[in-house]
Parts: sequence; structure tokens; C-alpha cells
Amino acid sequence: MIGYVTLGTNDLERAAKFYDALAAELGVSRMMEEDMFIAWGTPGGPAGVAATRPFDGNAATVGNGTMVALEAKDTAQVDRLYQIALANGGTDEGKPGPRGEEGFYAGYFRDPDGNKLNAFTIVSAEG
Repeated sequence: MIGYVTLGTNDLERAAKFYDALAAELGVSRMMEEDMFIAWGTPGGPAGVAATRPFDGNAATVGNGTMVALEAKDTAQVDRLYQIALANGGTDEGKPGPRGEEGFYAGYFRDPDGNKLNAFTIVSAEG
């Protein structure tokens, strides 16, 4: 149902560095780029992520309670995405690990503008 998610930034160059690194780990790259925004993903593929300077000219702010979840292929990739985020200006919001009892494994972080994201995977009961 979701085609893409757009997050505001006050520094597009800084956001590009952060999201370029995450996208590379996820096996995607920039699919659109203009003066005001950059979008990462695969045309015709699953939902992508974009970073944009607000079109109204006001400062970008984070949405309280808003989070973007990036689906990883396994727990090792969750761990790598979390580390990549922190190495590229992100901040910790919860180290990777199991959450609950249903096989949900996630690491939480914020991008350099304060937008909250997580990387997650579902670990099957079979292993």
C-alpha cells in the first residue's frame, strides 16, 4: 500500500550521506534526485524513502510518534544497518535485539535530522 515515505531535512547533503550508506546495505540506490529532494529505492519495487527540504521553506521538524521501519533480510543485516546509521551521523534509540516473544528483532536509531527509524526482521521459530 505505501509507495514511499518522505522525511524532512535541513541539510540535504548530510541526509544524502546517511541514506546513501543505508541504501547501499539494503541493495538499492538513489532513484530520483532534484535540488530539493533525493529518493532511494528501486523503481517499481517496494516502498522507498526520500529526504526533502520542506517545500514551504520552513525548517524541517520531526514527527513525534512517527517512525520509518526498514525491513532487513536477517538479524545480521539489522545489526549492520544500525552500525551504519551510527557511523553516518545517526544516534541510538535502542540497540539491536529481540523485542517481545514473536520473533521480532530490531534496532532503533535517528537520522542526523532527528527522524526516527528502525531496521527489523522477523526471526522464524524454525531458526
